[in-house]
Amino acid sequence: MYPAINFGPLVLPTAPFIILIGVWVCLVLAERVAGRLGLDAVIMSGLVTTGIIAGFIGARLTFVFLYWPAYQNNLLGILWPINSGFNVWGGIFFGAAAMFFYGRGKQIPTAPYLDALAPVLVTGLMFFSLADFLGGPGFGTFTHMPWGIESYDMSRHPVQLYEIAVGALALLAWWYFQNRHLFEGQLFLITTVVYGFGRLFVDAYRENTWIAPGGWHGLQILSLLAVLAALFLLMRGSQNAKAAST
Repeated sequence: MYPAINFGPLVLPTAPFIILIGVWVCLVLAERVAGRLGLDAVIMSGLVTTGIIAGFIGARLTFVFLYWPAYQNNLLGILWPINSGFNVWGGIFFGAAAMFFYGRGKQIPTAPYLDALAPVLVTGLMFFSLADFLGGPGFGTFTHMPWGIESYDMSRHPVQLYEIAVGALALLAWWYFQNRHLFEGQLFLITTVVYGFGRLFVDAYRENTWIAPGGWHGLQILSLLAVLAALFLLMRGSQNAKAAST
């Protein structure tokens, strides 16, 4: 919709600009959340920074790997990603792996830091959705609804705005339960359930998505698995917390 932002003679691609703002917001939010939950803000910032750096590098390398024929005769293009792309799933995988090893190296307790990471991760995904909406390649399915947006010469669902709304609901759930959770890790699991359940339905309105064998949307399958796993862990954790209090 808005592939570039003009600042006088300077023209910036919209998506990377939005993502850079999202990185700054996530870093600030990480420190705030750590302080609110009584965790080490320095370790939390290091954890998030490590994940962001590894995520960007991993997202870029994954994209290059998937589209290697376009780069094999232009190796310098690998180091200039502004006008080409990233693979979100590669970024998530490498970012999560880097944070895991960072946590192991610092010997930090997993559950409380996952609680603190939950709103940071959701916020980051919301900024990715916003970048995709304003300047990315994503688009929704055809619709006659009055809130449809014009894209590729037809009215389409603003699926990225749906994703942002789902993220907002997940953040509200985290905020509501932050002083009511029964065990460490519960905030992360609740946020996962709300966000995953929302994306399970929202992804049905995305036109350009990974289609698994059988015609299923790949993200819907992953969302369903994440929700089921989180619900199981929530049930078991609640039972253990109640047993420990009796």
